[in-house]
Amino acid sequence: MRSLELEIINRLKVVIDIEELILSMAEAFKSLSYFGIFLALCIEFVPAEIVLPLAGYWVYQGDMSMWGVVLAGSLGGVVGPLTLYWLGRYGGRPFLERYGKYFFIKPEALVKADRFFEKHGGFVAFSGRFIPGIRTLISIPCGLAKMNVWAFCIYTFFAITPITFVYVYLGFYLGENWKNVGSLLDGYLLPIGIAIVVLFILYLFWKNRRNKIKAAPPFLDKNRD
Repeated sequence: MRSLELEIINRLKVVIDIEELILSMAEAFKSLSYFGIFLALCIEFVPAEIVLPLAGYWVYQGDMSMWGVVLAGSLGGVVGPLTLYWLGRYGGRPFLERYGKYFFIKPEALVKADRFFEKHGGFVAFSGRFIPGIRTLISIPCGLAKMNVWAFCIYTFFAITPITFVYVYLGFYLGENWKNVGSLLDGYLLPIGIAIVVLFILYLFWKNRRNKIKAAPPFLDKNRD
């Protein structure tokens, strides 16, 4: 029990250290105006949960415009995940193709993953952005499955733009209390993300069942009657 408490404390210290590091760089990003916001969000280890509310606070101070910050944040929120996408595609994919058999990952499994992402990759890239803790890592499986990069960017943009707006607006609305935005909003995004995933699973179940009924021989339908 004691070791668990120490581990939690150490992880909290890491989070606090990262936040302090970002805040220490805040003025440098701010001096670059909208490009600074874009640049900050291109760096994947920089949490958007800190940068965007802070940028909203800058809007509150009158240093920037709301829509300029949202646009810069949304574009940065697309470019940043691309680094992990390429890592998955050109780093993880060759590794799995060569050594996957040692981890019980057969080539057929990769082919199935490719087919799934061909059909539903857009949904995965879109919905994953609403789930805290998943929104960053979701780029890796998209790259592993060789999802079309333009589709990945488009779906990521459409998902990240409303999220960016909410973070920035709440930072603007709360003003000097902008630091409370991250913990406040994540509590709402998680249920939304889970609800989207559940609806998607139900849709796949319904679609699969409908296809089976259509493919069933006519005499089976008569027997059911």
